[in-house]
Amino acid sequence: MCNEAARRRALNLIREDFSQLKIRLIFPEGAPNLAPLDSIRITDPTLIVRLGPAGRSSSGETEAEAIQRRWSWPGPRGQPVYNYRSEGREFRNGETGGRCLIPLDGFYEFTAPVVARGEPIPKRKDKWLFTQPDGAGEDALFCVAGLWRAGVASAHGGSGEAFTMLTCEPGPDVAPYHARQIVLMPRAHWADWLAGEIPAPDLIAPTPAGALRVARVR
Repeated sequence: MCNEAARRRALNLIREDFSQLKIRLIFPEGAPNLAPLDSIRITDPTLIVRLGPAGRSSSGETEAEAIQRRWSWPGPRGQPVYNYRSEGREFRNGETGGRCLIPLDGFYEFTAPVVARGEPIPKRKDKWLFTQPDGAGEDALFCVAGLWRAGVASAHGGSGEAFTMLTCEPGPDVAPYHARQIVLMPRAHWADWLAGEIPAPDLIAPTPAGALRVARVR
């Protein structure tokens, strides 16, 4: 399960990425000062994008709010809900929760190290960074499909709202490293996901082979 990610792309470039798709970002809480981050972990705040009050217009433009929220909310036993299975579920937008996108340019998975027989097993797992493939640019943006919800107890920090990342079966690039993968929403469907008009199963799918570049970082 994905529990660490990276976002190094500057806010003005993220805004431009969305603008190219006729998604107009608004900042109801003010434009955040986004420092480039190689490591975003569970409970950290980071940028999410959700449908704005004006929604999608007849001209095809979509208004979306860009805000910072906490990654994960507490589950029934207090454990952080940072990933959420997408299978068999429909996700709608409402006043207290709904769909969102999490702009990232990388995410990490961890595997047990391979050691020769008789050698000591390292305490730390191997760490793998997944980014856009060669030619897309080191900080090329993709968006993870997620959910936001209100009603998060203040004791767990922030504005009373938090988000989680949806997961699905892994594509060929991720399968050797983990049995699940976070849902990477194709750029062509960013507005569709935010608008909430198309059923979730029609938009969610594993990434095809070659969609991700994998590099060992530890």
